[in-house]
Amino acid sequence: MIDTLIDTDTTVFLWLNSWHHPFWDTFMYIASGRLTWVGLYTALILALLRAYGWRTMAIVFLASILAVTLADQFTATILRPFVERLRPAHLENPISSLVHVVNDYRGGRYGFPSCHAANTFALCTVMALVFRRPALTVAMIVWAVLNCYSRIYLGVHYPGDILAGTIIGIICGTITYLLARIAISLWPSATPTGRTDALRHADIGGLRFTYREAHIPIAALTATILYLLCLAA
Repeated sequence: MIDTLIDTDTTVFLWLNSWHHPFWDTFMYIASGRLTWVGLYTALILALLRAYGWRTMAIVFLASILAVTLADQFTATILRPFVERLRPAHLENPISSLVHVVNDYRGGRYGFPSCHAANTFALCTVMALVFRRPALTVAMIVWAVLNCYSRIYLGVHYPGDILAGTIIGIICGTITYLLARIAISLWPSATPTGRTDALRHADIGGLRFTYREAHIPIAALTATILYLLCLAA
């Protein structure tokens, strides 16, 4: 049974990894970098601050850091050394010669589970539960999936690595969100999270726009992806 799952995972990986192009090589390589998304992280903090005030923002900010740290350490420090599954592109892996790599990037030695998947879905889960806005939830999922797919594209993770990391990230994000809710409820001046971000208006070039704070990170994510597309062109 395990051998069948591993063989299927390898087959799916090789199929997905085989779809490549110089344009997407550049795009996925940059998209996979953590610093690439600083604009999104900043927009999330700003949205939290404007929607719920500095007290709730501080609690959610700390909860997000805790969620990512738990997900990252559980995958990298505990599971990877225990499972010892070589990354697809690692030179000791028998399939490494079949893997498409970009800029000779092969990652570390072991890849199960994926830290990228765990970390991005941990943050995605926290933000989805805090804002409860479908548009932001979809945007954060798109961001997390893009990060995850980039790891397969670059040849450093199997789909199974991504799936395991995703589950870990969702669990860590949910746990830390529940802890954040408790902390918010114990702080009398803190604003409860949920669908309470107010409608706001902005005038740009004579045009009047209506938006919510949850739209701020969506705009930042969209702008970042468009910027990456321009860089890759």
